[in-house]
Amino acid sequence: MNDVYGPIIREGLWKNNPALVQLLGLCPLLAVSNTTINGLGLGVATILTLVASNGLVSLLRKQIPEEARLPVFVMIIASIVTVIELSMNAWFHELYLILGIFIPLIVTNCAITGRAEAFAARNPVGPSLVDGLMMGLGFTAVLVLLGAARELIGQGTILSEAHLMFGEGARNLTIVVFEDYRGFLMALLPPGAFIGLGLIVALKNVIDARQKTKSAEINVVETVPAEA
Repeated sequence: MNDVYGPIIREGLWKNNPALVQLLGLCPLLAVSNTTINGLGLGVATILTLVASNGLVSLLRKQIPEEARLPVFVMIIASIVTVIELSMNAWFHELYLILGIFIPLIVTNCAITGRAEAFAARNPVGPSLVDGLMMGLGFTAVLVLLGAARELIGQGTILSEAHLMFGEGARNLTIVVFEDYRGFLMALLPPGAFIGLGLIVALKNVIDARQKTKSAEINVVETVPAEA
């Protein structure tokens, strides 16, 4: 089982992360990731969409005509997003108002259509569900990390307005890191989002480069005695 799901997990969380490698879905990622809770809210909606759409596409893949697969995929995704949007409007209304148009725009997220086309339409339900979950978690992790960094630099807090997602009892979850902080406005504006995402992508590239270097050194060390 690890041989089946291990590569899927690594692809979604790191190697083929939709936000850091594929660079898909950047419009909502950059627009709403000015706080941790905003990023988490959009991330959860994206996870639910990916898991549900991957599962349905995989389940119906043999019944979907080849020439109509993309319109069918879009209809499936749009139906799922509509359910999520109405649910958020009913149970997380304030957060729904903040995220605004970016919830229905999940339908146009290329990462979701791409996973339906590239993976779910070619694999069984189990692996497709895991693929959707891991891709969603990878995307959400970047949203939350970027949102936390921008919130911290922009207003000196983490988890502000947590009650929007976790209820009134979560008002005390807000962590004030810098007291009497005057804030840094650019971190909360779109330029701050571009800079923050660029730094995260650069950090991932540095980590990948170091891992390749270490792997190459280990292979050299293992090869030399064999040749001797």
